Amino acid sequence: MAAKNFGHAFFCAFITLIISYPIIGFNLEAQGIDVTLTGADTTTIVLVLLAALVVFLFQLFRDQIMGALKRVPMPSSDANKEPMAENKRAKIESWILTGIVVFALFWPFFVSRGSVDLATLVLIYIMLALGLNVVVGLAGLLDLGYVAFYAVGAYTFALLSQYLGISFWLALPIGALLAALFGLVLGFPVLRLRGDYLAIVTLGFGEIIRILLNNWTTLTGGPNGIGGIPDPTLFGMEFGRRIKEEGNTSFHETFGIAYSGEHKVIFLYLISLVLAVFTALVIRRFMRMPVGRAWEALREDEIASRSLGLSRTAVKLSAFTIGAFFAGFAGTVFASKQGFISPESFVFLESAIILAIVVLGGMGSQIGVVLAAIAVTILPELAREFSEYRMLIFGAAMVLMMVWRPQGLMPMRRIHIELEKQE
Repeated sequence: MAAKNFGHAFFCAFITLIISYPIIGFNLEAQGIDVTLTGADTTTIVLVLLAALVVFLFQLFRDQIMGALKRVPMPSSDANKEPMAENKRAKIESWILTGIVVFALFWPFFVSRGSVDLATLVLIYIMLALGLNVVVGLAGLLDLGYVAFYAVGAYTFALLSQYLGISFWLALPIGALLAALFGLVLGFPVLRLRGDYLAIVTLGFGEIIRILLNNWTTLTGGPNGIGGIPDPTLFGMEFGRRIKEEGNTSFHETFGIAYSGEHKVIFLYLISLVLAVFTALVIRRFMRMPVGRAWEALREDEIASRSLGLSRTAVKLSAFTIGAFFAGFAGTVFASKQGFISPESFVFLESAIILAIVVLGGMGSQIGVVLAAIAVTILPELAREFSEYRMLIFGAAMVLMMVWRPQGLMPMRRIHIELEKQE
C-alpha cells in the first residue's frame, strides 16, 4: 500500500517545498532606499525540509495513520450511554456556569493587569462567537463576513462619541441595533443562496464594509482610523487620572483611594463579562423557543422545514439579525477597550478566526464555543516565541481536529427518541 502512494506522497512533498521555501526561506531587507533579497538561515531551511519530509511520510503511510486515528477512543464518547434527563442536565449545566461566572467576578482582583486585559479580549471573542454560532451553528448559514457587523458596532460608538459626544452606555444599544439593521439588510439578498454561494456573498459584504471604511476618509478617517474613543463611566465617575468631561467626577477621588490604571481595566473586564453572560443567556433562551427550533430545522433540511410551513425568509432574517446584534455589542466594547480603531482591525482574518472558534467548539454548542474562544485567544499568547508560525500551527490544529474529532470539542447534545418496533 505504501508503494502505491509513493508518487502521490512525493508530489505533495514537492509542492510543500516549492510553496513554503519562497515564503519562509527568503527575506526582504531594506538597506537605505534599496531592498535586498537575502536567504534564510540554516535553522529555517532545516525546518522547511523537515516539513516536506513529514508531508511525504504522512502521504506515504496515510492509510495506516488514518486507520490508527480512527481506533483512538474519542474523549467523552457517550454514544452508547443513556442520555441524561433534560431537566437534570440543564440543572447541572446551570450550576457549573454559575460557578464559573462567580469565579470570573472575583478573579481579576488577584491577577496582573495584563491577564485582565487579555481576559477582556477573550470575552469579546466569546460574544462574537456566540453571535456567529446562531448563524452558522444553529441556522446552518455559512457567513464569512461576520466581522463587518463587528466593525459597524465599533465605528458607531467611535463616530457618535466624536461628532455628538454620546457616551458608551447610550452607544452600546445603538451600535447593536445598527449592526442588527445591517444584518437584516444582508439577509434579503442571500435568501435564495446556500452553501458556497452564500459564503461568497457574505465574504464580499465584509470586504465592502472594510473598503468603505478605508475610503470614506471625511467621515471615518480612512486608514488613519479614529482615536480618542472615550472610556465607559460608572454613574458619572471616570476612571482616568484627570476628568475629561465637565460635570463628571473621578472614581479614585470619589472613594478616596489612590489612582491606579488597573481600575479602568477591571471595569472594562466586568462590563465585558456582564455582556457575555447576557449574550449567552439570551441566545440560550432563543434556542429553546420556536425560533431556535426553526433555525435547527432549516439547518438540517430546508425543503422539509418549508414543507412544514416554516417561513424561510423569516428564519434566515432572524438568524442574521440576532447574530449581527451581538456582534455590534462586541464591537462597541472593543472600541472602548482599544481607544483607537482602524479598518485594519476588521480584516477577513478576524472572520476566519471567529468561524474557527465556532467549528472547533462544536456547531450549536455554547459551552464548546466558550472553551474554544478561550483556547484560540490564550494559547498564542502563551507561546509568543512561535508567533511567526502562529497561523501554521493554527491550521495544523484545525486539520487534526477535523480528522480526529470533526464534531468539535463539546458537540451540541440532542435528546434522541427511539420508537419501539411494531411486530
